[in-house]
Amino acid sequence: MLGRNDRTILQNVFLFLCLMGWGVACQRSAEEASSAGQAALGTTKAPASVPEGMVWVPGGSFLMGTNEQQAYPQEQPAHAVKVKAFFMDATEVTNAQFKAFVQATGYLTLAERKPDWQEMQKQLPAGTPKPAEDQLVAGALVFSPPSQPVASYDYSQWWRWMPGANWQHPEGPGSDLQGRLQHPVVHIAYEDALAYCQWAGKRLPTEAEWEFAAKAGQQQRYAWGDEFRPQGKFMANTFQGQFPNRNVAEDGFTGTAPVQSFPANAYGLYDMIGNVWEWTADWYDARAYQQRAGQLVSNPQGPAQSFDPQDPYAQQRVTKGGSYLCALEYCVNYRPSARIGTAYDTGMSHTGFRCVMDVE
Repeated sequence: MLGRNDRTILQNVFLFLCLMGWGVACQRSAEEASSAGQAALGTTKAPASVPEGMVWVPGGSFLMGTNEQQAYPQEQPAHAVKVKAFFMDATEVTNAQFKAFVQATGYLTLAERKPDWQEMQKQLPAGTPKPAEDQLVAGALVFSPPSQPVASYDYSQWWRWMPGANWQHPEGPGSDLQGRLQHPVVHIAYEDALAYCQWAGKRLPTEAEWEFAAKAGQQQRYAWGDEFRPQGKFMANTFQGQFPNRNVAEDGFTGTAPVQSFPANAYGLYDMIGNVWEWTADWYDARAYQQRAGQLVSNPQGPAQSFDPQDPYAQQRVTKGGSYLCALEYCVNYRPSARIGTAYDTGMSHTGFRCVMDVE
């Protein structure tokens, strides 16, 4: 019988060899080794008590990213990563939870404040003219589906700047949270998520922690297995129909869904895929995974700065998990390895977060 250190070494050897190109047979062996590694590294005895609303996520090693051909370049290649144990919110932070935070602190989200032109300039090409004062008003980006099919590359056809849109008014003035207190809070910028976490005595997860928790010890395409709809069952809140103009809502929701509407993963975490994109603590660098290739990285904290060749002026943090707007014919971001960069100062109607807590 392998001892704990032997299993750990065996796992890391298999992961390294897989990354060096042993192919499909090695991938199967790496998955078996990952299971052994979970047994070795992930069986740290859970604390006697777990914070309310959170779950225990045991530490361990796993393959972060993916090598599948259908994936996007920024999530390749798969590489070996090890994380420590932590607690994670079982659900995305809800409107009810965020409301309690605001009532206790008087906090105003970024979407509720007048834009700061000096801050905006930092993410724009030099010489960009200042907008008129009547355009510098509080608001956020709201999904607004067009009435007919449009070019899938032109996201301006379905995203609209809405003055007055914020977490309390998700679709803008006239909308409210009635019937949505258990839905995930949206229109949350990075600093808003940080403020909530600090108030709650928690923090945002690193990208590695988030992906480890979403995969829950498995090397599968989705958080629940390799089939998107096992036996025809919807496992996450995504978009069905013709994106972006016709959502047929076969899963029961055209927008966000109440948390816990779909099954939890093996760790007891809900909505790790779909519903809303979730902030992580890491800066987004499209090259990060290529730079880690062939290494075993322990508890990565992300790159030192943001880099996106498609948007060189943007300062972006990594968001994970996809949202209710992920559609099969438009994007495949409803997978644990998927990752995008989101401007840190942007509130959107499909972006929220959840928190983690260190184990003392």
